[in-house]
Amino acid sequence: MNIRTTLIAVPLLLIGTTAFAADNKIAPMIESVDVTHNGETVTVTRGHDGNATLPDIFQKTDRGCPPFCVQPIQAVPGVDTVGELEVLDYLHRIHQGDESIMVIDSRTPDWVMRGTIPGSMNIPWTKINTDTAGTFETPGEADTFVHILADEFGANQNPQTGAWTFEEAKTLVLFCNGIWCPQSTTNINTLVEYGYPVYKLKWYRGGMQDWASVGLTTVKP
Repeated sequence: MNIRTTLIAVPLLLIGTTAFAADNKIAPMIESVDVTHNGETVTVTRGHDGNATLPDIFQKTDRGCPPFCVQPIQAVPGVDTVGELEVLDYLHRIHQGDESIMVIDSRTPDWVMRGTIPGSMNIPWTKINTDTAGTFETPGEADTFVHILADEFGANQNPQTGAWTFEEAKTLVLFCNGIWCPQSTTNINTLVEYGYPVYKLKWYRGGMQDWASVGLTTVKP
């Protein structure tokens, strides 16, 4: 991970009776992380505005369940649940040329337009799941899923039997809006049902709401 550190003492900014450090690192030894988004380098940092608040879209607390139910800590047995630092590590590995990893924003484009994690790729959950059961009602929808599995994720399908193999498939890190959002967990369940190895699936449970809540850089299309 590209680590940038401050080597000199930094004075505090005094606002009223509250002191804010001019330096606002991601972690004690991580000041920023370089990632690649749409072919360009984006430096992920934390905000330095002591008065910053969550975007309005994430301030709502009363969301109906279903569908917006609190998600479990583990999406599927064997699938690792990861946090912000792990996501940043995966993104930086991609930035350094590791093509075996994808970080996937599972949300629909209307949500992505409001901001996403730099370095992630948007594959809406509706492209993998057309309903909560993960079924495909038309040949076109099934063809889309086959295309994603083969061309995006690197899985291989036997033309005679139709069976999938995943030896060359990528490690996928999926997220959506947060702990109340079922889109990425639905995708994970569907992928596991099709045989995707659980050790190649990671789930960022906190999603966009947690990412925004700690002031990490976001980008808009």
